[in-house]
Amino acid sequence: MAGTDQLSAVFSALADPTRRGILAELATRDATVTELTAPLSISMPAVSRHLKVLERAELISRSRSGKWRASRLEAAPLREAAVWIERYRRFWDSSLSRLDAHLAAVQAAARATDRMAGDPKELA
Repeated sequence: MAGTDQLSAVFSALADPTRRGILAELATRDATVTELTAPLSISMPAVSRHLKVLERAELISRSRSGKWRASRLEAAPLREAAVWIERYRRFWDSSLSRLDAHLAAVQAAARATDRMAGDPKELA
């Protein structure tokens, strides 16, 4: 997959909590379908379907050694998704900083108005 299409596939794959759990497990070690199924309350064929989605999104690769087929985390697509998200984190940080400054100015103005009006809370 290329560019935005892969990014869409990555976010689609990450939308499912079971697939996120599988990726978390694969972040610690390579694992077979049997090993990935053990801690989950779903069937082996269901785990295999989740692995196919992760493989299509290029979040995992699968290798064969004899009769065993291990899955391995591929972090590059996650890095690309993180870069995409980072742009929006900077936007939110900037927006929240401006909001914080605005609220501080409003609160300061309200305190000044209360002092000028002789607010009993200020006199106490």
